[in-house]
Order: sequence, then C-alpha cells, then structure tokens
Amino acid sequence: MKKLYLSFIFFFFLCLTSCVDIEERYDFKPDGACNVVYGFDMSRAVSVLMNLMTDSVRETPQFNLAKDTTLNFYNALPDSIANKMNAEEIKMAQGSDLAVKMDLKNNIMKVSIKHEAKNAADLQYYLQHLSNISMNSELSNVTQSKQVGGFDAQPLITSQSYYNYEVTPHKFYRIIDKVKFAAFLKKAGAKFAMAKAMLIDMPYKVVLNFAKPVKKINNSKALLSADRKRVTLVTSMDEVMKNPALMNLKIDF
Repeated sequence: MKKLYLSFIFFFFLCLTSCVDIEERYDFKPDGACNVVYGFDMSRAVSVLMNLMTDSVRETPQFNLAKDTTLNFYNALPDSIANKMNAEEIKMAQGSDLAVKMDLKNNIMKVSIKHEAKNAADLQYYLQHLSNISMNSELSNVTQSKQVGGFDAQPLITSQSYYNYEVTPHKFYRIIDKVKFAAFLKKAGAKFAMAKAMLIDMPYKVVLNFAKPVKKINNSKALLSADRKRVTLVTSMDEVMKNPALMNLKIDF
C-alpha cells in the first residue's frame, strides 16, 4: 500500500498544478486603489483523484488534514529572505496575503493570493512582479510552512509571468507575450494534456469591477455589465492555448 500511496502523492500534485478553476478579480476604488485576488480552486480535481483511492489510503492522516489559514507574505518570511528585499518588494509583500483552504476528505482545495494596491503605479508593479515572488523563493517559503500544511502554490503563480501590463488611473491594458507564453506551455503542456485526457476542463474567469463606467474595451469575448462598470471574461486554458489573444484586454475607463 505504501507504494500505491507514494504514487498517488506524485500523481496528485502533478495534476493539481493544471486541474484548476482560475479566477482573477480586480476591484477598483474611487481613490484609485485596487484589491486584486487570484483564486485557484482545485476542488474538482481533488474529487476526481480521490475517487481513484482505496478506503485505507483515504483514512491516512495526510488525507484527513484540514486547513483554513491566511498568512501575510511579509510577516511569514524568514529574516534571511526579508533582509535581501528592496523597498518596493517589501511594500508588495506587506500588502499581500495568502489564503489556503484545504479539506481533502471533503474535496476542498482552494488557494487565493490577495493584494491591496494603493494606486495605478502600485498595481502595475505588483502585476509585473508577482511571478518574481515565486522565482525568488519567497512564495515557497510561505506556502511550504507548517501553517498551511506544506502546500506549494509556486507553480500556480508562475503562469502569471507571460503578460505585459500598462496600468494608469484611466486604463487597464494587458497583452500576452507570445514568446513567454510559448515557454510556459513548453513546461506545462504535458500537465494540461493529462487534465484534458481525464475530462477535466480548466475554466479561466477574469472579473474587473470599476468605480466609473468603462469607455472602451477591445475584447469582443468580454461582457460589459448594463451600468458599464463590470467587465467579465470567461474562457478556459484549452481555448487560451489555441488562441492566446483571448486573454488580451485593453480597457479605458
């Protein structure tokens, strides 16, 4: 049974990095601040994979572990890393939280990365440097701590590195860098193919709530609310892999 258990652990975490319902949410405030949340819901993947396990494996302590934890990035960092960060990195970490809700027995696995940007410049810096947190190992040190049960969210954030952003008080532009996206697919393509073979789709939803009406938007797939203050884009990673331009957004407000 030990061999089966170890095989499942490997398969489980291999799939979790791609079998994800992803939602990006931006809530813009009248003063120019913006709350950003990257939500990753792996509950459907957990449900599928848990059905493959025997009762004896399901009853192990590891699969009965339940966590509901929120950590501030900066406060959770060891001094060895915090002391190497510049002022902007410290500010970004102080304004960012990681929330993990995990209950494998009840098919729950959710991770969210939250940040409060003070203004447009702060938001652009955060969006352009979010993936650097994982690259520089700060995210791993937080997510692999005992408080969150050793879960590593690093692979989920790496995918955010293929966008180029332009954010001002009156515009939100992001364009996929095709070269970076191709490099991302080269690394993650096998995992996406595995998820697709298991009939697990990967929905991707982007919601932007503005404090004032949107004047112009360039993405025909994006839906604009009746009051012109909410933009919603719903697609999937399968569609994005076929046509990366689906994720491009140019919004003037």
